[in-house]
Amino acid sequence: MYLTKDPQQRTPRVLVVEDDSAINDVICRQLSRLGVVPEPTFSGTEANRALDSEDFDLVVTDLMLPGMAGEQVIELIRNRDALVPIVVVSARTETRDKVDILGLGADDYLTKPFDLDELSARIQAQLRRSLALRLIKDDPDNENQPATLAIDILNINVDQRTLAIEDTVIPLTRTEFELLELLARYPKRVFTKQKLYEHIWNDTPPVDDNTITTHISNLRSKLKPYGADAYIQTVWGIGFKLEVPPS
Repeated sequence: MYLTKDPQQRTPRVLVVEDDSAINDVICRQLSRLGVVPEPTFSGTEANRALDSEDFDLVVTDLMLPGMAGEQVIELIRNRDALVPIVVVSARTETRDKVDILGLGADDYLTKPFDLDELSARIQAQLRRSLALRLIKDDPDNENQPATLAIDILNINVDQRTLAIEDTVIPLTRTEFELLELLARYPKRVFTKQKLYEHIWNDTPPVDDNTITTHISNLRSKLKPYGADAYIQTVWGIGFKLEVPPS
């Protein structure tokens, strides 16, 4: 939630929501090694109390939690702050679970058992991304980019971070919006999944990672009721581009 006036001068605080005390301890100790201040909680209810009383720069959460499910924790966070990164670590491995959770507003999803180094890399990438977004958002002199992007029926307000189609605002997660904004700034340009990942997370994607594909799929699902899902096109074997299909 990173509400201090100068975020660069404070140590990041990370809320860890994990009911398995051994896993919780491992994650917290790893965060401490990274120079991050961890706040361990062991239920969704406890996490909710922590969110009420403190500001956090990132949240790591399980899904199967006592008191309040991880999905509810994600919704609570997103209702308070659209930019705080959420990394899910869960034993649920079904693709549908990952699609649904990222669609709720989580930024990344790792399945258990996970590699600590990979978790560390993803957390650091999310913190860098969040800081960059907030600095851009809070900079009154940031006038280098147009405030709006219009691609046929898509009206993208960069300042407000909203998408409207025919006067209807389409709710997007942070990652969905960033992907759409990038594709809309360079229509017809093909981006590989690696380039999209590097742009969004400022990091190299893990091997065989399908996070970008999942976010693209969720974005298309939100555009489909308006007949705009075909605007985001797959270039097989390469990546994705945004182009208005011929009538």
